[in-house]
Amino acid sequence: MKSLKLSLIFILALILTSANAKYNQFISAYRSIQKIQNNIVYFKNGSVLPFDDNVSKTFAQKLKNPSIKDMLWQKYPSRQDIVAPTHNFDPGRFRNMAFFKILYGRNEKEVKSNLIKVIWLPKKEHKILYFNKKELAATEGQLISNELDNLPKSYDKYITNIAGTFRYRYIAGTKRLSAHSFGIAIDLNTKFANYWRWDKSQVFKNQIPKKIINIFEKHGFIWGGRWFHYDTMHFEYRPELR
Repeated sequence: MKSLKLSLIFILALILTSANAKYNQFISAYRSIQKIQNNIVYFKNGSVLPFDDNVSKTFAQKLKNPSIKDMLWQKYPSRQDIVAPTHNFDPGRFRNMAFFKILYGRNEKEVKSNLIKVIWLPKKEHKILYFNKKELAATEGQLISNELDNLPKSYDKYITNIAGTFRYRYIAGTKRLSAHSFGIAIDLNTKFANYWRWDKSQVFKNQIPKKIINIFEKHGFIWGGRWFHYDTMHFEYRPELR
């Protein structure tokens, strides 16, 4: 009986340790979070959200209506080798909309009020883009731009003439807001992009050099080329996945 009790205590400790690790991924990533305790996310503006909805879901259900915990369901392989993702491996495509609205703006007007200028490639192009100032998204975006600006000229074709950053819209084929709606995403030059919806057969392809991808990932952005439903021009700010 004593050994059984010890085993149960050990299992409970493992569960709590795992939960705390997931909590810390968000607390360390987002300055707007005050604390996460007893399955509740407390934000500094007074808002609260459940961390885990305790609902068992299919892949499609998690994509459509993820809990905050579900956003960590698949581990993002930051700065690892570029490989064809396995079936339905889409780390970062799971976005809890209520969470993002608290962080970046509850509607288009609020998001726009939080956008600030980032000078894209100050030396090579000096183009004005807009990123959300909240959670250091714009700060990291400018740091990325500065690093990309120092790459050899052979990289310029991928990072100039970009498709854009902020645009308040739904993801194609869905009623889910795009990460672009919050001013935390950027699409590179579409001329060198591969996107699963554009391809007649969904076979992974990529033209974006790893050196560019590494710079984005170092600053807390994830890359759509890591997804089974690939979108190789797409990068978005997701510091909890770094």
